[in-house]
Amino acid sequence: MQNDKVKCGLTEHKESEFIDTIEKEAYVWCEEDWKHDDYEHTHNRSQLTYVEEGYQYFHIDQKIYLVPQNHVIWIPSGKPHRITSEAKTVKLMLFLFNYSFKEDFYEHVQVFAIPPVLREMLLYASKWNKLLAEDDEQSIFFKAIVKSLPNFCKESNYLEVPVPTDVRLIPVCNYINANFKYNLNIDLLAEKAQMSVRSLQRIFKHETGITLQKYLQLIRILKSVEFIDMKQYTLSEVGFKVGYQSLSAFTSSYFSIMKSKPRTK
Repeated sequence: MQNDKVKCGLTEHKESEFIDTIEKEAYVWCEEDWKHDDYEHTHNRSQLTYVEEGYQYFHIDQKIYLVPQNHVIWIPSGKPHRITSEAKTVKLMLFLFNYSFKEDFYEHVQVFAIPPVLREMLLYASKWNKLLAEDDEQSIFFKAIVKSLPNFCKESNYLEVPVPTDVRLIPVCNYINANFKYNLNIDLLAEKAQMSVRSLQRIFKHETGITLQKYLQLIRILKSVEFIDMKQYTLSEVGFKVGYQSLSAFTSSYFSIMKSKPRTK
């Protein structure tokens, strides 16, 4: 298979389909400037990704998960996912495991800020980057990482953006995504969905679990993460670019979603 590509140690013999020929139970793949393809794929290993610099969006099960700098995401084995990012530089560590644990934690996507202890463990593990040969210390160390994850995780549901399945709501989301700087025009959105304002509000909340206003807030804050990553704007400028008229309003909204204050890098 001369034209096959190898990504993270897995062989891709056709688009989105990976063959795992690695005998090791676990390994790590680090990249200084991560490049990824914008299509859905799956593999039979569980995945732990640590974003050390930049940010990534993971598209999984009708949700979009933001994984910003100093956050990790756990993806169960066999879970289709797609990755996108507009960050200039993405530095990450990707771990792939064949381990199987019975706890409920491992059956679901998890996104959380990395605590200092786990960060040091993952950075130490980088010494085995792309090593496909057996190593006793690595085997024991990686299993300890995976076994400890539930103790480190404080799930960050605020980093999830729901994607509605009702096709009538897609133009609504697309419009908000493109015009997040402006306040909601509920009549215009109802027109795009071809339903009444009351029906739009009810169906959107049923489909996504959040209101239209909350969806707008999520999109604004996620976009602010992108602008902050560019390192070209002050926080006041970022706030204005995503629709806030004052730094205090932006900071308050950012904190309510991200549980931390915005900071330029």
